Amino acid sequence: MAKRYLKGMEKLNSTLWTSYKLDDAKKFHVTEAYKLIRTNLLFTLSDADKKVVLVSSAEPDAGKSISCANLAISMAQTGARVLLIDADMRRAVQHRIFGIPKGKGISQLLGGFCGLEDAIVHDKSSLDIITAGQQPPNPVELLASKSMNTILEKLSEQYDYIFIDTPPVNILSDALVLADKVAGVVLIARQKQTTYDILQKAIDSIRKVDGVVLGTVINDVEEKNKPYKSYSSYYSSYYGSYEPKKTAEK
Repeated sequence: MAKRYLKGMEKLNSTLWTSYKLDDAKKFHVTEAYKLIRTNLLFTLSDADKKVVLVSSAEPDAGKSISCANLAISMAQTGARVLLIDADMRRAVQHRIFGIPKGKGISQLLGGFCGLEDAIVHDKSSLDIITAGQQPPNPVELLASKSMNTILEKLSEQYDYIFIDTPPVNILSDALVLADKVAGVVLIARQKQTTYDILQKAIDSIRKVDGVVLGTVINDVEEKNKPYKSYSSYYSSYYGSYEPKKTAEK
């Protein structure tokens, strides 16, 4: 697995996108890392009224879409009913990751051009997917609409967990308009790219709209110099309060 393999992945073709999806062929440390994050989520959401989780990042190219897809797959492996929604309508990639047609997605659903039964795709990964659909001229308005509230309420009756892939918080407001409609936000960061300052800015923005930050997942972690390096992974998770102590190197 190449270092910084998620950088610039929007340029990759569908076959390469699909190869990063979590499956039985993935290395032990990668699958175990996602199981650890899954365990933290299960614990965190155990008393939550809503089981809807936003996955975003502070900045582009942090690996949030792949992380969102793999978290959804990992949760579905428990036998739970899981739905993944690609709400990043400007840079949609979930259809590429899963190798499915973009088809009718969340944009058509929110615009009233199709029903739920037309938008939901059943994937062999034991989870369901709603793609982004065709890019609309007003993504943030659609996500902030009453239709989105209604759809999430209906879907929450059908699924145990819903994961929503959203654009970076510091770039677009799409995630922020959904923050108060969900249990919380999982932020994806990249070691040696995401700085404490821009991550803190994203956290502050989420809290200003009464959103909850469930935790931060850091990918591309290098642990080769640690005594337990044989169990290291490209992903690590941290749940709890976030208090930056120093500025990360850019």
